[in-house]
Parts: sequence; structure tokens; C-alpha cells
Amino acid sequence: MKKIVLAGIAAAVVAGFSSVGAQAQEDTYVFALVPKNMNNPFFDQARDGCKKAEAESNGKFECMYIGPGEHGGGEEQVQVVNDLIARKVDGIAVSPSNAAAMGRTLQAAKDAGIPVLTWDSDLLEKDLALRTAYIGTYNYDIGTNIAKIVQEIKPDGGTICIQSGGAAAANHNERMQGIRDTLSGTKSDSAPGERLNDTNGWTEVDGCPLYTDDDFPKAVQQMEDILAKYPDLDAFTPTGGFPQFIPKAYANVAEKHKARIESGDLALVVADTLPVQMDLMRQGLSAGQVGQRPFQMGYETMNALLQMAEGGEPPKDPTYTGLDVCTPETIDSCIAQ
Repeated sequence: MKKIVLAGIAAAVVAGFSSVGAQAQEDTYVFALVPKNMNNPFFDQARDGCKKAEAESNGKFECMYIGPGEHGGGEEQVQVVNDLIARKVDGIAVSPSNAAAMGRTLQAAKDAGIPVLTWDSDLLEKDLALRTAYIGTYNYDIGTNIAKIVQEIKPDGGTICIQSGGAAAANHNERMQGIRDTLSGTKSDSAPGERLNDTNGWTEVDGCPLYTDDDFPKAVQQMEDILAKYPDLDAFTPTGGFPQFIPKAYANVAEKHKARIESGDLALVVADTLPVQMDLMRQGLSAGQVGQRPFQMGYETMNALLQMAEGGEPPKDPTYTGLDVCTPETIDSCIAQ
């Protein structure tokens, strides 16, 4: 259903929307791109992809980028999506922060006939029928590739701490499963996989995995604390760029361990390859980065919603957007253009 576009819709609200006047332009679809939280450089790239698709549509749709606040989470995101459903937007693309809670919420979107795509993170398997398709990373492969870099650095195994996002975030649980399965050499039945306990030479230290809840200062503090508690830790592997998203604070911690990183004594391998993260690797402050393509996620979800709105075929489910696997040796050529 097409509608009049509302101009000036605020992009960052936790519960509800604010608007300033109505634009007279009619026959424009409104598609919402909902990240896990705002003010996050990873999700900012998805927003930019969304806006590029909007610009290329020649006024056919508006990209409404809206989500919880900087440290928002599942409850706030559910409220945002509920408000979008009440507004009867023409399509929703959401990266679920809490997969179970979002599944319960999206039944209302299905009942209202609002098409839904997931991106970056998917729903639980039992709720997949509530969305048309997933567009984003094959998250298990992020963990697999992080673990492969770790294995190259520490072929004899050792101790490891995995740092994750929210405990209910399906994408991070899948990445953790990929790390654990690859290091253990055994495929587990479900995410987040089986804890490593002298498994194929690898052991997760007490207190890990760490859950950041997408709180970046908390992520840096966790990193500092765990490396202080275990000065001989063999591997530290965040499943997202959490601590690196505040680069000065991250650098202050990582500099203390730079010699261990560069010598291969500490396999510090992090998910995502945003420019600020690649700069940190150039400084010798990480041993590897496994990156996603968030710009492409934002771009492809919007074009898919438009295609469906105009009567076209839905996207393939799932649609994977690929990975970039980077080490200090490949830093200048590893990012897909």
C-alpha cells in the first residue's frame, strides 16, 4: 500500500516516532531499516546502503532508518517495530537483537500484510515463516574464519576467551558456534555450540564467553579485565567489532599487549572490517579481522522490498552477502570492492 511520505521523521527514537510536517509527495513507499541500535559504525554503513538505494529509486520509496538508542536492546527494538506496524509502513527490514522476542512481534506484521526481511541477524528457526527472506552474512562462517586464523597463529591450541554481543542474539550465537566447532573439529547440534574444555587442545577460560550487550565501553573494559586476569591467554576473539568501535580506548588496552600480538603469542582476531578497525590492524593491534558487508545489506534489503512491492519476485532465502577475511599480510587487498 502506497502512502504520503512523512518528512523529518527522526531516525533515533526508542519508543515511537516524531515528525515535522507532511510532505506533499504521494505514491511513495515507506520501508524501514531497523538496526539493533543506533550510533554504531557497523549499522551506519547499512544505513548508507539504504539511503543509496533510496536515491537510486527516483522517489519510489523512502528509507526510514530507525532503531533503539546507542545501547538499546531487544525490548526497545520490539517497541520500534510495533510502532512501525501500527503506522502500516510498506515494508520492514530488521536485524533482531532478541530473536525470540522479535519473532513474537512479527506475527502482527504478518497479520497486517507488511512484508518483512531480516538482515545481519535472523529469527529463530521456528519463526522463519514470519519473514520473507534473510539478507546478510552466513554468520557461522564468520566464526569459522576467525577460528582458522587463530589456528594458523596457535596450531597447538591453548586458552581462549570469546566475546559476544547479546546472549539472545542469534547471529552472534551462530558465530560462537563456528568458532567452537572449528577449534574442536566437531560439528555441534545447535548454536552457540559446545563449550571448549580441553577440546582438541582448546579450553575456554572461566568467566567466558563475555557478553557485551553491544555496549562498547563495556566491551573494552571486559577485554582489559580478561587480559589482565589471564596474562598468558592464547586467543581473544570478539564476534563483533564491539571494543574496536571506540578505537582510542581499544588502542589503550591493546597497546599493552602489542608485542604478544605481533609475535603470535596472543591471537587477537576480531569480527568486522570497518575502516577504523583496519587502521587498528595496521598499527599491529589485531592479528586478523573477518568482515561483513553491511552497506550491501542495507542496499539489497531496500531493493528487495521495492521489487516485492511492485509485484516482483521475492529475494532468494537466504541471500548471503559475503565475507572479507583479512590479516596483516593481506590488509591492502582483502576488502572486496
